[in-house]
Formats: sequence, structure tokens, C-alpha cells
Amino acid sequence: MRIKFFFFILVIFLLGLGGLLIYFIGKLHFMHLYIIEGLIVFILIYLIVFYRKIVKPMNTIGNGMELLREQDFSSRLSKVGQYEADRIVNIFNRMMEQLKNERLRLREQNHFLDLLIQASPMGVVITNMDGKVSQVNPMALKMLGICLEEALNKPLEQVESLLAIELATIPKDETAVVRLNDANIYKCTHSFFIDRGFKHPFFLIERMTEEVMRAEKRTYEKVIRMIAHEVNNTTAGITSTLDTVEQALSTEEGMEDLCNVMRVCMERCFSMSRFITRFADVVKIPEPTLVPVSLNELVSMCKRFMEGMCNDRQINLHLECDPAVGVLCLDVSLFEQVLVNIIKNAAESIESVAGQSDKRGEITVRTIAPAGIEIVDNGPGISKEIESKLFSPFFSTKPNGQGIGLIFIREVLSRHGCTFSLRTYKDGMTRFRIRISDDRCLHL
Repeated sequence: MRIKFFFFILVIFLLGLGGLLIYFIGKLHFMHLYIIEGLIVFILIYLIVFYRKIVKPMNTIGNGMELLREQDFSSRLSKVGQYEADRIVNIFNRMMEQLKNERLRLREQNHFLDLLIQASPMGVVITNMDGKVSQVNPMALKMLGICLEEALNKPLEQVESLLAIELATIPKDETAVVRLNDANIYKCTHSFFIDRGFKHPFFLIERMTEEVMRAEKRTYEKVIRMIAHEVNNTTAGITSTLDTVEQALSTEEGMEDLCNVMRVCMERCFSMSRFITRFADVVKIPEPTLVPVSLNELVSMCKRFMEGMCNDRQINLHLECDPAVGVLCLDVSLFEQVLVNIIKNAAESIESVAGQSDKRGEITVRTIAPAGIEIVDNGPGISKEIESKLFSPFFSTKPNGQGIGLIFIREVLSRHGCTFSLRTYKDGMTRFRIRISDDRCLHL
């Protein structure tokens, strides 16, 4: 029980004792009466002092404990005039001031960290101890290609994003470089921070696409130029010599076989020169010359151009135009070549499994409002292992492929500010999706 309660019991007891004395006052001696009155006065004074020195300070300290329990760090205790109690009050007030300043500092620090995370050029994904997403900053949402509601309170492996699925496979305290099927490259780190004594996992995502592409481009440009220079100079000298010898031998009898060999050698030299020239063309892609063009009309022209090739290969080429798609600023020749390459790749993919199935090859080219294109084919599809390598320099799944078609597509689309992806979906259809930047739209 509290001291205050004991104090009131003592007061009641003394009042009762005083009442008894008054009752027996007539039976007491006059001298004894003064002694008893003096004793009562002394007790009353003692009770007042006891209250001020013991009960009131304890009551004040109790109020301070209530302030601590309620975390009201802005309130302070007043001094009570009792030395020991005032020492405790001073210590308590200093402690409350420190707690207030510390809480304010933590709030300001947390607010600053929140602002820093929200404005960070790196993606930040924070998960709780159950592995479910608890916080995602705007850059991470952009990298994942989703909205906030699609990620919160879900395990990463259940988020509808290829990057999220890749993040879920990274072990703790490790860093991995992730290359996706849209030519984007990310450096992803899986770590944790301590909050209230518990480890909270988080992921840092750093976009490395531009840096890696620039490094790759510098490397293969230098290699291609060096190879093209050496090959073209060598083949030029060889073909010139072979042509001279072939013309000299053609006048001689019995030299027809040797002349045929000379012509075959010259043709091989020309083929080698054309082969290396195709590589050299990749590093000579001009900067886009932007002009207004109707996306539906551009796609229609490509469809008419590629229709004959598809018919020869027994492939149906369909066109679906969205009338809501308007006029865009594009380089017509470069963008048309991109669409031709994509349709050609889809046709070759279907042709590679021709005869293995009774179904006829299908390619559908469609435009999507406000400014998108999708090329869909029912070919054999792309495996997960190949997806991450698709836009790497000189990678090809074709036996005689050079691996420059997708590099050309990547370069042109990147220079137009487009986002794109190539993958096979659960329905078995392979889709090349292109999303043209909104700043290319004139009117929709």
C-alpha cells in the first residue's frame, strides 16, 4: 500500500484518540490536561511536517512515474522544498529533458532517412521478419515495374515482377548482378539493419544498364573496327591478286578448273568482307532523326513488307491496330528496321521447329494505346537461362547467327527512349513489348 494511505490511517487514529481524550476530559487532572493538549499540538505539527516532507514528495515522484509511463517528456516536476526529494526532482527533470531531446533527434533522423530513401536514385525494398515487403521507395517501384499495392505485404517471389523474383533468390549478405530480358542490368545487395534489437532484411538495387552498355559498346566498337580494318585490307589485296591471276589464266587452255577455284576463293573473300561489314554497321548506327509519324501507318507498312517472307514460310502474319494510338516523333527508317528485325527473328524461331507440330505459325503485330507495340509469336519460346543473355553482344541461339540483330534493336530503342522486354509467358506465347516514351507523343 502507498505511504499516503498509511498517513491517512495515522490521522484517523490520532483523531480518534483526541476524541477519547475529550470524552474523558472531566476526569483528568488540570496539569495532565495541559500535557495532553501539548501532546496533541505536537502530533498535529508532526503530521503537517510528515506530510510535507514524506507524503507530498512521494506523491510528486509518483506523478513523475505516470509521466514516464505515458511518455510525456515535455512536462516537468516542481520542487517541493525537501532536499532529498528535490535532488530526485532535479535528476528526473534532467532525464526528461534528455529523453525529449533524444526522441526529437530520432524523429528528425528517421524523417531525414525516410526522405533520403524516397529520393534515392537506388531502389530500396524493405521486408519484415516474415519476408514480406513492408516498404518500397519510388525508384524500386519503377525498377520493378509495379505499383505499391502490388508489392506490400507479399513475399518477393509472389510479386509480379521478374526483378522481384530474382531478388528473392539472392542469399543474405551477398551481392549479385542481375541481367533481365529487357536488357536492363542491376546490381542487387541483400543485407539487413537492426531496429529495436531485431534484424530487418532489405535490398538495395542499383541500375547499371547505361554503364555496362557503354563499357560493352566501347569494347566491341574497338574490336570490330580493328577486325574490320584488318579483314577488309587483307581481303582487298587477296581478291585483287586472285582476280588478276584468274584473268591471266583464263586465256590459257586447260586452266578452267583452276579459274573456277580462283572465283570461289574471291567469292569467299567477298562473303567475309560482307560478314564483317555487318558487324561494322552496328557501331555506325546514326543518331535518330525524329519526324512526326503515325505509329499505326508505320506498323502497317512493315506488315506489308514482311508479309511475303512469312507466306513463303507458311506463317500467318496478323495486324491489330489500336485507333487510340496517335502520332509520335520517331526515326522512321531506324524504327522500321527494328520492327523488321523483330518479325524476322520471330519467323526464324517458328521455322526452326517447323514440322514438329501440326499447328501453323502465327505472328501478331499490335499497337497499344497510348504508345506501345507488341509482337507476339507461337514459336518454341525462350528458356529462363537464355532470357538473361538475349541482349548481350554477339549472343545468338541460331547455328549461324552473329548476335548483332538484338544489339541493333537495343541500340535503336534505347536512343528513342523506349522500354522493352522479350520473354515467353505462361500461355506459351513469346512477346516482344515496346513502350515508347511519352515525350515522343505529339497527340493521342
